[in-house]
Amino acid sequence: MTRRSATAAVAALSLLSVGLLSGCGIRATTVPVDVGAAPSRVSCKTAAGTSASAGTGGVQGVRATVELVCGAQLVGVQRVVQVPEKRPSRDAAVLVGRALLEALQREPSAEDREAGFTTEVPAGLTAGAPRPGDPAGTLRLSRKPEDLPPVALSQLVCTLAASDVVSPGPGPVVLGGPDTDPPRAWECTDAVRSRPESVTTLGDVVRPKASPAPSPS
Repeated sequence: MTRRSATAAVAALSLLSVGLLSGCGIRATTVPVDVGAAPSRVSCKTAAGTSASAGTGGVQGVRATVELVCGAQLVGVQRVVQVPEKRPSRDAAVLVGRALLEALQREPSAEDREAGFTTEVPAGLTAGAPRPGDPAGTLRLSRKPEDLPPVALSQLVCTLAASDVVSPGPGPVVLGGPDTDPPRAWECTDAVRSRPESVTTLGDVVRPKASPAPSPS
């Protein structure tokens, strides 16, 4: 077969292939097609909670940011938590902390679940007042913080860290367990929010010992 006849045969085969593809409803192309990123399975978007109200029975609704899990990360959503209207200032952090914990334990609505939101905070977990000698702002949990599922602990730490009542300053959240062990400091960072299973403690928080009284001269 001559070079010219071979070239003609190749061209004929190419035309035949195009014709077969067209007949099957497939459009032949010789350039790559950019179809964009794969569609996300969850939106991680949900409607904001209802407006805060005065409430009834000595309870008021307070708007707060609650950290839920979506797409293996923490995403803050607006919720209305119920706290007592009249509360002693020394108990405010505990009462608000309890309300935030209850909000984390609440099963997400059907709308939230459709958007991809879940919560890992176990039911039955409670928060109580600090023990004598604990640093100010300490919350004592009914389980040791380090015994909680890491994602659940990250949800709790980041939710409490966003509260001006529980964590009024830029410092870490201080959590203790039901025993007499010193409470530990936990910090909500961008790394924790993006990988909530990686939460680690900053260490024990122990109240500094008082300086000895000067000896009488």
